[in-house]
Amino acid sequence: MKIAIIGIGKMGSWLSNKLQDDNEVAVYDTDKLKTSSLKGVTVLSSLPEIAVFQPEVLINAVNLGSTIEVFDEISQFLNESCMIADIASIKGDLSSYYIHSRHKFVSTHPMFGPTNANMSLPVGESAIIIKESEESGKKIFRDFYQKIGLNVYELSFIEHDSMMAYSLTLPFSSSMVFAACVDTRAVPGTNFKRHMELARGLLSEDDSLLSEILFNPRSISQLEKITSRLEFLKHIIRDRDYQEAGRFFDKLRENIGK
Repeated sequence: MKIAIIGIGKMGSWLSNKLQDDNEVAVYDTDKLKTSSLKGVTVLSSLPEIAVFQPEVLINAVNLGSTIEVFDEISQFLNESCMIADIASIKGDLSSYYIHSRHKFVSTHPMFGPTNANMSLPVGESAIIIKESEESGKKIFRDFYQKIGLNVYELSFIEHDSMMAYSLTLPFSSSMVFAACVDTRAVPGTNFKRHMELARGLLSEDDSLLSEILFNPRSISQLEKITSRLEFLKHIIRDRDYQEAGRFFDKLRENIGK
C-alpha cells in the first residue's frame, strides 16, 4: 500500500519507520531537517509531489491545531479514492470536518508518547480507533497495531475526547503542578526523582500539544475534581484526623487496585 505521512515529528517519524516494513511510504514536512535522516522512504520536497506519489492513505501527523488546515491544504493533491487519516490526541472539530469531506477517513490515536514509551518495542501499549471511521481504514490500523503488540480499542469521537480528559488531563496537570512547585534547592529523594523524570518528559513535548490537550472542553471537570480532592486533603491535614486520613488512604489504594 502507498502511504503518505505529513508532519514528521516524533510520532510521524515513528510511523514512517514502522509502516515502511509492509508499505511504500512517502513523507513530507516543512522542516527539511526532520526528513533528512529518514531511511527507506520517499522524501517529498513539496506538497504538489503528493499528486505524483498518489497515496492510497494520507496520514496527517502535524500538530493538533493545524490538522484541519493541513487537510484543506493538501486535499487538492489527493485522488478522490485516497483515504485520509489523523492521529490527533484530541479529536475536537475533526468529526464535523470528516462529515463534509469528499474522502473516506479513519481516525486513530496511538496512546503512547515517544518521550516515556519504549518506541522500539511498544508491546502492551494501547491505541484507539474511532468507531465512525471507514471499516477498511479501521482494518488497516487494527492490523498494524496488533502486529506490533498494541491493545486496540474502539471509541466514538465523543467517547474518545471524554476519556482523554481523564487519561491525559489528569496526569498532565498533576505533573505540571509538581513542576510549578519544584524548589531547585531541595535535596531530592527517590519519589521526588521519579516525579521529576515524569515532569521533564512531559515538558519536553511540543507546547501546542500540551495546550490542545488541556484545552479539551472536558478538561475543566477533571481539574475541578483535582482541586476538590486537594481541598479535602487540606481539611484532613489541618484537623490532624488520623481516622479520616486512614479512610482516605484506603480509598486511594482501592482506586489504584492495590
